[in-house]
Amino acid sequence: MPVEAQLVIIGAGPGGYTAAFHAADLGLPVTLVDQGQNPGGVCLTRGCIPSKALLHAARVLNETKDAGNIGIEFGAPSVDIAKLRSWKDSVVSKLTGGLGQLTKKRKITYIQAEARFLNATTLEIKKTDGTLETLTFEKAIIATGSSPATLPFLPESPRIWDSTRALELRHIPPTMLIVGGGYIGLELGSAYAALGTQVSVVEALPALLSSADKDLADILLRKLKKTFTAIMAGTKVLKANASGDNVSVTFQDAQGKEWNGTYDTILVSVGRTPNTSALGLENTKIQRTDKGFIEVTDQCRTDEKNIYAIGDVTAGPLLAHKASAQAKVAAEVIAGQNRAFEPGCIPSVIFTDPELAWCGITEQAARSKDMNITVSKFPWAASGRALTIDRTDGVTKIIADTATGRILGVGIIGVGAGDLISEGALAVETGLKAGDLALTIHPHPTLSETIMEAAEGLFGHCTHIIKPRDH
Repeated sequence: MPVEAQLVIIGAGPGGYTAAFHAADLGLPVTLVDQGQNPGGVCLTRGCIPSKALLHAARVLNETKDAGNIGIEFGAPSVDIAKLRSWKDSVVSKLTGGLGQLTKKRKITYIQAEARFLNATTLEIKKTDGTLETLTFEKAIIATGSSPATLPFLPESPRIWDSTRALELRHIPPTMLIVGGGYIGLELGSAYAALGTQVSVVEALPALLSSADKDLADILLRKLKKTFTAIMAGTKVLKANASGDNVSVTFQDAQGKEWNGTYDTILVSVGRTPNTSALGLENTKIQRTDKGFIEVTDQCRTDEKNIYAIGDVTAGPLLAHKASAQAKVAAEVIAGQNRAFEPGCIPSVIFTDPELAWCGITEQAARSKDMNITVSKFPWAASGRALTIDRTDGVTKIIADTATGRILGVGIIGVGAGDLISEGALAVETGLKAGDLALTIHPHPTLSETIMEAAEGLFGHCTHIIKPRDH
């Protein structure tokens, strides 16, 4: 292990390894510290990637059921849970192993250990065997990510899971209660429901998916009401008692009514908290918010000018693509370039079925600010491609400034919305006008045409529907 480093990066998730790779490509000597055997972090090992692998399996199962709509019948599927788990793990291993090779090829020093600040230029490195060493550095980037939030009033029990435990896929419980109606809970709930679990969801807020436009979210919620056994919005969990056989839960609604329910498993999905408490930040000038997020400038600098922070340890959406974008900014600033993290939008995707994606401002947010906007929606029932794949349960929506025609936001509900939203993000980020999208020739027949037709609708004309304009 080196005793000093020019640039040390703590954490090797999407933010950390992107920063390390980019800094190395810019010619900087880099040391990367993480507890994992290879880079990857939460996203690759117990987050984004394994959850999307399970969601793919869920989609395949659902498609076999829906194939009857087009005259194709399958027998009842048989799920080999051990083989499914092995396949999911192999996806993770391939990606993390590949990152390990890229780390070596870039000549990055990788240390498998925990790191803690002794001061603004020295780290205490705790290796996997428990030995302690020190590492001095010139510059550092904190990219330690986040962990699932917990509910302290819930008992400790093997029947009470967090997202990490759910992704281990040890078995398929007969019944499951998901506490928290955010995107992680809805995604994992959708996967387990497809695998045969009777899933219920409880959310303390009055509605699920409140950050997305209601007209789009309602399409997903209609599907989820058929997928899940129960959705209880505006409802709190007061207490839970775990036994050897199940977990008994006491609920309370907004009117104060209480009732009980019994489940084989509880999945707690009430958000995530930044991994900043064990970093020794008290030995530096670095400031944190009340929620534990590190305060940074638009160049990702902390109050220690030689220390930067990126990803889930900073405020804003806890998304891997935000972390990797910040990572490039931090690496370039350290390399002497004048860069800032000032995104026009950060797209969000909920990988349920159908997927829900949006970027820029939502219609409900724009109207709450009394902005002068024009809205156009294109229903996928009028899309030839959507009809050919029997997936007309979608809508593409564009929000534009009425005076200038500049695209302010895009929302999409439908199969593959997460892949389609990037065109909308490009439009918002670069300040494109509706005419730019409307005049861009899109290949036919594709779902991407729905973006073009929604843009045309802003001008009062759309080939495949009449009166597409919605103010």
